[in-house]
Amino acid sequence: MLFDLSIYGHHPTYIRYLINYWQENELSGSLDIVVIPKFLEVHGEVVELLEKKPNFSIKFVSISLAEAANLNFTKSSFKRNIRYFQEWAILCKYARLLSATHCLAMYFDTYQLPLFLGSKPPCQVSGIYFKPTFHYQYLTPTSSNWKQKLQEFREKFILANILKNLQLSTLFSLDNYVIKYLDRFPNAAKVIPLPDPIATTQVKVTSVDNLRERLGIDPNIQIFLVFGALTPRKGISELLEAISLLSEELCDRFCLLLVGEASLENQTQFLSQIANLQQQKPIQIISHFEFVGESEVPIYFQLADLVLAPYQRHVGMSGILLLAAAAGKPVLSSDYGLMGQVVREYQLGMVVDAGNPEAIAQGLTKFLLHSGDVIGDRSQMSAFVAANSAERFAEVIFHRILSHES
Repeated sequence: MLFDLSIYGHHPTYIRYLINYWQENELSGSLDIVVIPKFLEVHGEVVELLEKKPNFSIKFVSISLAEAANLNFTKSSFKRNIRYFQEWAILCKYARLLSATHCLAMYFDTYQLPLFLGSKPPCQVSGIYFKPTFHYQYLTPTSSNWKQKLQEFREKFILANILKNLQLSTLFSLDNYVIKYLDRFPNAAKVIPLPDPIATTQVKVTSVDNLRERLGIDPNIQIFLVFGALTPRKGISELLEAISLLSEELCDRFCLLLVGEASLENQTQFLSQIANLQQQKPIQIISHFEFVGESEVPIYFQLADLVLAPYQRHVGMSGILLLAAAAGKPVLSSDYGLMGQVVREYQLGMVVDAGNPEAIAQGLTKFLLHSGDVIGDRSQMSAFVAANSAERFAEVIFHRILSHES
């Protein structure tokens, strides 16, 4: 059983990769994919995979509308924890109903507390572990305050106890750097590295040209792309403030393209900042606050000259780095944590202190003044993408789980 009650970002893509691998390799057994009802509405192209290749060993199972409606959606940390326990209860319920022998939690991080407090799932459980942070002090050496040290201790204490749980089979960690810091943990062998997957596709030049024309962007100026769920976490406010620090001459050299879903509250905030900025500087800013279909995504990245990822103290990986690398485009990324480490190691572009608009402005200036120079290593980008293929992602998961089942 795959269990995932989220519908945006990487979630439908990961499920697609696992379905494709199961079908292509004709794996034995059955695969039940438990989702919320809205998933079936929003991601028809993923659901259609089962219609194009009818296979009764795979099926989508939707939780009830009432169960979905009862889930708490809130910014309150207390109520978020209540939601995590609600989701865990639903996971256990459907594992029993479907007589699952193994359950893969597609986002494991939210279920650590129920397991830590002794909840016993009805079958073996594995999970994809997205955001370990206790090792960030080594990835981005900075002085830690007492709150950060307390968080590191809490995280290690909970993880150490979870790994002792006999029902926990495997944690698939998308952060490969954390593995070496687990040596002293009991049952550390349960944690294995997992590629953060991407499927490469060829993009026609005409598709890129058509998109540029449709957006009304001059062929002679650079395009800076911010892509994905557009929230304050993406550093958009800091980016706009950074652009306000640039000279008019530099602002006239590029177009800022904001692409992705944004709440009405965030749209209002960003559009207000954009309007103020455009009164000060001669810059073209295009916002497309809508979900972009999977087939269109690579076209936007091929269109870009620089991909911007000034995330604010972001924990974990971002698929933006993979999409940019697959397109052979450099990134300007936060220097913090896993993202900063990946950009540095694979030479994917440049890193800056994303909380500092002046530092972002310096990065933008460097790119604009030296755009004729190569920023980032294209061969390293290719190696990064190859190491994170969609096929390898699914192979690691199913090989591990099925070998433990046999």
